[in-house]
Amino acid sequence: MRSLAELETRLESIIVGEGEKTSAGELLKCGEEILERWIEAKEGNPTTDKYEGFRLLALQRQGARGDASFNACRETCRELVYHFNLLSNMNSNSKDTTSCLQMMTLVTNHLVLFVGGKIQQAGLGEFCCSAKPLHEKEL
Repeated sequence: MRSLAELETRLESIIVGEGEKTSAGELLKCGEEILERWIEAKEGNPTTDKYEGFRLLALQRQGARGDASFNACRETCRELVYHFNLLSNMNSNSKDTTSCLQMMTLVTNHLVLFVGGKIQQAGLGEFCCSAKPLHEKEL
């Protein structure tokens, strides 16, 4: 299992075009690994279950229990699954394969940076993806 730093380094090398090429499966696994780090940081045991056919989605649900701000990454996880499904059903010779894989890489990187940031700063996400400050003001 890779550390947070190793995940960040691997994704950065993919983004800048250095090192080994990647696959949709590796990127999905990176997403799972960062969510495992989050659950372990909260002293939990990462689930092996699947939700809607994906362990990534089960891990996100598990990670959000007791921390509503973690739901900020729910749509990022769903987008990662979406691109995985696109690539799984796409002809490998399609010209769209490269751009779809690049987008999946960026989405995975976003997930790793967000969750890595939350591990370091517990409150991260409370305001970035919600209108909570609007609800706190008296009208």
